[in-house]
Amino acid sequence: MEKLTITPCTVSGQSIQEDSSKAFAVMMNPLAYDHEHSIRYQSGAALGSSLPEQKFNAYRPEKVSFEINLDGTGVAQAEINDGDGTEPDDAKTQVDKLKAVVYKYDGTKHEPNYVKLTWGNFSFLGRLDKLAVNYNLFKPTGEPLRAKVKMSFVGSTSPCEEALAANKTSPDLSHLIEVKAGDTLPLLCFRVYNDSAYYLEVARLNGLVNFRNLTPGARLRFPPLR
Repeated sequence: MEKLTITPCTVSGQSIQEDSSKAFAVMMNPLAYDHEHSIRYQSGAALGSSLPEQKFNAYRPEKVSFEINLDGTGVAQAEINDGDGTEPDDAKTQVDKLKAVVYKYDGTKHEPNYVKLTWGNFSFLGRLDKLAVNYNLFKPTGEPLRAKVKMSFVGSTSPCEEALAANKTSPDLSHLIEVKAGDTLPLLCFRVYNDSAYYLEVARLNGLVNFRNLTPGARLRFPPLR
């Protein structure tokens, strides 16, 4: 049975390197997981309008969350026919091994690990957002034998992946555009910002006295939206 695996990664420049020797494979796969996508908008109401206009600002990082069960009794290991005759670690030890991958502060990198979640066709690169542990079965001596672990991860990409995924015509980036015959400032603003209403501000920033008559070949700067 293929298991959900959490592998620590090193992200450096344009590369992502996985350290499979330190990967944590769950004993029992989660029954379900949540994969969240969200978008950030900027609100602004046009003059005379009572409804705010929602303008795209950016995609928020994706989030993945799920719950896994850790069992130190050996019962679950036997039920899934995955036992090799050895006594499993108690729940606290298993939690510590998991935390070493997803939570522990790396003094050389000065941050926790990036991790890659893989399960079948599912793959997700990110870092831990939250981890909550519920211990629910104990030895007479007090050592925990079972635990439920809830985790959520925030998506992340390498600089290379981020550059490939970025929309270079986005209004949050500066643009330098060469005027062509037939171009008007409202038209160019609509192309860049998806809104022609910014033409007066762009004219002022470019020092245009007569923005109605643009000179072909002139280069105009279109600043990022704030």
